[in-house]
Amino acid sequence: MKLVSKGKEFNMSRKVSLCVVLGVCIVSAISLAEVKLPAIFGDHMVLQQKANVPVWGWAEPGEKVSIKGDWQWFGKSTKADENGYWQVKIKTPKTGKTVTLTVQGPDNEIVVNDILLGEVWVCSGQSNMEFTPAMLGDEKNRQAVAQSANPQIRLFTVKNKFSLEPEADCTGSWQLCEPDVVKDFSAVGYYFGKKLNDELGVPVGLISSNWGGTVAEAWTSKETLTQFDTYMEQLAQVSDPDSTAAKQALKEWEDTVAAMGPGIKETWFSPDFDDSDWKEMQLPAKWTGTDLESVDGIVWFRRITNLPPSWARNEMEIHLGPIDDIATLWVNGVNMGTTFGYSTPRVYKVPASVLRVGPNCLAVRVLDTGYEGGFTGAVEDMRIGPPGAPAERSATLAKPWKYKIASTEMPPSDPTSRFVVNQNTPTVLYNGMITPLIPFRIAGAIWYQGESNCYDPILYRTLFPAMIEDWRDKWDQGDFPFYYVQIAPYEYGPATASQALREAQMMTLDAVDNVGMAVTMDIGTMNDIHPKNKVDVGDRLARWALTKTYKQKDIVYSGPVYKNMKVEGDKIRVTFDYDDGGLVAKDGGLTDFEIAGDDQKFVPAEAVIDGHAVVVSSSDVKEPVAVRYGWSNWVQGSLFNEAGLPASSFRTDDWPLQ
Repeated sequence: MKLVSKGKEFNMSRKVSLCVVLGVCIVSAISLAEVKLPAIFGDHMVLQQKANVPVWGWAEPGEKVSIKGDWQWFGKSTKADENGYWQVKIKTPKTGKTVTLTVQGPDNEIVVNDILLGEVWVCSGQSNMEFTPAMLGDEKNRQAVAQSANPQIRLFTVKNKFSLEPEADCTGSWQLCEPDVVKDFSAVGYYFGKKLNDELGVPVGLISSNWGGTVAEAWTSKETLTQFDTYMEQLAQVSDPDSTAAKQALKEWEDTVAAMGPGIKETWFSPDFDDSDWKEMQLPAKWTGTDLESVDGIVWFRRITNLPPSWARNEMEIHLGPIDDIATLWVNGVNMGTTFGYSTPRVYKVPASVLRVGPNCLAVRVLDTGYEGGFTGAVEDMRIGPPGAPAERSATLAKPWKYKIASTEMPPSDPTSRFVVNQNTPTVLYNGMITPLIPFRIAGAIWYQGESNCYDPILYRTLFPAMIEDWRDKWDQGDFPFYYVQIAPYEYGPATASQALREAQMMTLDAVDNVGMAVTMDIGTMNDIHPKNKVDVGDRLARWALTKTYKQKDIVYSGPVYKNMKVEGDKIRVTFDYDDGGLVAKDGGLTDFEIAGDDQKFVPAEAVIDGHAVVVSSSDVKEPVAVRYGWSNWVQGSLFNEAGLPASSFRTDDWPLQ
């Protein structure tokens, strides 16, 4: 982007510090003498082709602003309102040559260069959308990255930010599609965009706005969440994190945790405690593949580290990296604090009064509240050194630590989430990472999220459709396409019914217009919530877009989805939508079907394909009334259509969840 002011050119790199809510601009201690654009407008961008595209920004109140694309005979002009906000809409032609956009005010001119006209998609959700090819780390993704250079695809990543109030702007910039960029971009987003570019032959712009481990309510506006009382109560509570109620909740939580296992009672944090019979583990390490793999509970870790006099007599800083899920650190028996949030890096300031010359005892109590546990950061994330010192000027803590299980009982959940603002507070990611993109013209959105809402799948039935309609309402460009991924099977544990979350996602197909669901029953990994196969995920999302949005023919875009059932004596016949070409049993036979009578007791069933239906029966159920398929956290799909797309899990009953 080139900025011209008073006859001189220079690169515009200053960030705009504003708060804008749908055209209402609040100035935050800066001058608006020069016309400015949000970050989403920049060199190498993609503008939606054949559309009425909003262009907006900020200037001095009342200042005239002119906007012109080099494809236009005449541009448009407007005046900034009393808050300094301005917006116009300009028509874009169909894709073709590279274009420029010029925005001019009385004191400066901005020229945005190397713009392509094509199809723009938002890619959002939690970690399975956030995961990059580099994070996946397998050979298939490495090869894809090496071959990814493509001038017809442009990528924009929104920097993570949460906010209680809608933000005017985000941090990010448009990048060319090259290996060094693609490796750190959303893998699902990239594979989706590549498929569109390959099939349509037009430029594709991808906006990646996602955050791992987050809930749908964080991506939804306050206006929409007013229909959900529990969220509005939480928003009221976070406004006063030091309230008496907050302090009491934290105390009650700590008392409960302290009573779980012998760790606190026996002072496992004390330097004098005898840990000679404890096992050893090299840290950092996830618990998957270790004897802690099945532990959802409390595990203590201890290590003695030596400090020289020059360090022990000054304040030090201990880094432990992200720890899944909750961690408390003691140094020489002194509690340094508890940190919540599995993706939050642990950083503790340790005063000199706590430290000793020579041996110092570090004790960490780790609470895993579900899914995978462990120290999940990199080697350089674990260190001790002077405050602010980089890894190379610190002493590493990435060494063997002693450890012992204190409790295999599920710990209570984070008590601070109701009082402290974090990335899972309702509305904050909508405010920080979606509002700054509105009303940028898009073709549609793709979404991969739901794992973090498994705790309340019934609520998701209404929350998820409400979020979709919320985005559409705020974008004000009609019912734009919204295609999403049904979460993959994973062994969440007995306390979670992720199959009911998959059901809620399936129900959204009927609850909301112009949506589509990519089924992933065949790509899940029992002990990894992040399947490495993102290629098929991107492909399945693109199939929906190519068929429904771009009207291409002869593309099968969904696996079988339960339609209805009919009792036939001691059997039940189940039929499906999207059974294109017929039904197929993977590896020769159908598995994971269950059947029940009026007693609501499900038993394993025999299931056979009969034409375009599946007939289900069991000798133990003479008068069946209900069928379920894949109704568990972990399952490997066996039912597909002829095109090789898997069927969604389903149940024919609506009985209360067990």
